[in-house]
Amino acid sequence: MATEKFNLLSFTGKMKVLHLSWMAFFISFLVWFNFAPMLQAVKESLGLSSDEIKTLLILNVALTIPARVIIGMLTDKYGPRLVYSALLAICSIPCFMFALADSFIQAAIARFLLGFIGAGFVIGIRMVSEWFPHNELGTAEGIYGGWGNFGSAAAAFTLPTVAVLFGGEDGWRWAIGITGVISLLFAFVYYANVSNTPKGSTYFRPKNLGAMEVTSVPDFFFLLIMKLPMYAAIALLAWKLSPAGVDMLSQQVVNFIYLGMGLLYLLEVVKVWQVNKQVFTENVPELHKYSFKQVAVLDILYFTNFGSELAVVSMLPLFFAETFLLDPVLAGLVAGAYAFMNLMSRPAGGWISDKFGRKPTLMILTAGLAAGYALMGMVDGQWPLWLAVAIAMGCSFFVQSGEGAVFAVVPLIKRRMTGQIAGMTGAYGNVGAVTFLTILSFVDYHTFFYVIAATALVGLFTLIFMDEPRGQIAEVREDGTVELIDVSHQKA
Repeated sequence: MATEKFNLLSFTGKMKVLHLSWMAFFISFLVWFNFAPMLQAVKESLGLSSDEIKTLLILNVALTIPARVIIGMLTDKYGPRLVYSALLAICSIPCFMFALADSFIQAAIARFLLGFIGAGFVIGIRMVSEWFPHNELGTAEGIYGGWGNFGSAAAAFTLPTVAVLFGGEDGWRWAIGITGVISLLFAFVYYANVSNTPKGSTYFRPKNLGAMEVTSVPDFFFLLIMKLPMYAAIALLAWKLSPAGVDMLSQQVVNFIYLGMGLLYLLEVVKVWQVNKQVFTENVPELHKYSFKQVAVLDILYFTNFGSELAVVSMLPLFFAETFLLDPVLAGLVAGAYAFMNLMSRPAGGWISDKFGRKPTLMILTAGLAAGYALMGMVDGQWPLWLAVAIAMGCSFFVQSGEGAVFAVVPLIKRRMTGQIAGMTGAYGNVGAVTFLTILSFVDYHTFFYVIAATALVGLFTLIFMDEPRGQIAEVREDGTVELIDVSHQKA
């Protein structure tokens, strides 16, 4: 673990790794969200219908749920340096495919594959956890998440201008193509300038790549239950594309997807059994045990906070336009205040978590999130616009600080599985977005906000069962010796 001082203005040692990692995440989100600001131009250029545009937006997130789990496993096995560099380089290809697309099918395939770059977030969580001690980890992960997440806002601010500079009906192609070039070039920058651990530290790898390890029989079944919502969310996306939804896929194709999800889940059960069958016959030494409930609670919290963020960012401009009768440009600017909070809120959540404890911080921020969305549910056209914007920004603070606080805990559960735990937690955020956006298609805005507030209360209840990370976690080096890693200040 690097011991030099935490200095944001430094670009050496652990700070260099932090800065390059948030830049990699920033670029991954710049590429992932490069479509939304170009939506109207793409629609006109390719002659797409509104249903086809909606389908492209759905496809953009469809693959991210399984991708975050897969990328988390690969990160733990091969190290974040290689996996982040490879992801940025490989995902530039579908980015170029989309920029060159001249039909709906080509655009749809490219957007579906680009869902993979949305998994980049989980890689940096493991990288940052290797370089920062427990008392700085929340702050470092918050900066990584908050500043990197700003890539989506940067896409919205800059890409339309870039498209106008190039001009013509192909301006959007140049703007999107440039994000692919940035991604490809930064892959080489990242690989050349970081290492998985500080010099002399051990990079702990999981014993098996196929599934997450658990250390007790109840946790074996708990893991299988917690895997179900990820498959259900993909089935829900398929339903949205079915004749009952936007009618882009035939019922036969949708039924085939349902069957595929069922078979994949059965395959997952087999993999989890192969990796963990020994827990039914042997007792895991107390030193190496961890509690899967810690992961489950973080999954539920991230379902609510990041899931609601993705959903609310998608609908907030329309909410402000319709509620306060604003023109689309002004509504977009007002709604942008919600996303803009990410720059400071995520780092703040991590910093508060470092200073005042992981569990109390999560309880306060989750309660604030519930209250914030309950207030947003009360907003109507009679309210002053400034008050509605202030409530949206306050709610956004609790949402994004909560995300920072969640990932202040993730690396403290089991070091060698940090990528897998981050992958599953991150995937639950996408499951939340799919769930909330589906609910929005059936209810009014007020009910939508109340549903999120109620979900936050469920998260608050589950927090009762989470344990504050204390003492040390044990990992075994390749030579068989045990290393103890501090996860909290030691009490005398």
